[in-house]
Amino acid sequence: MRLSDDERTAFLAKYPEWVLDGESIHRTFVFGDFPEAIAFVTECAFAAEAADHHPDIDIRWNKVTMTLSTHSENALTAKDTALASSFDAIAKAT
Repeated sequence: MRLSDDERTAFLAKYPEWVLDGESIHRTFVFGDFPEAIAFVTECAFAAEAADHHPDIDIRWNKVTMTLSTHSENALTAKDTALASSFDAIAKAT
């Protein structure tokens, strides 16, 4: 189910690094080098597979941009914000 405006606002207040773009959210994570970026992507892949929800991933040397949207709903949903918060936790641990 599509997130309400209040749910979107609450998520963005708690996770200000994420940017709302229509019915998706995205964030660019920056690491020290390419191997660190790939290690992060690998951990995120396991989290995404466990959630059965998969991001669009753009890797540029030490930068990883994650974009989330629930394509089956054509909307931003709780699946997206839950996975985004797990990506933030992975980034802090990396």
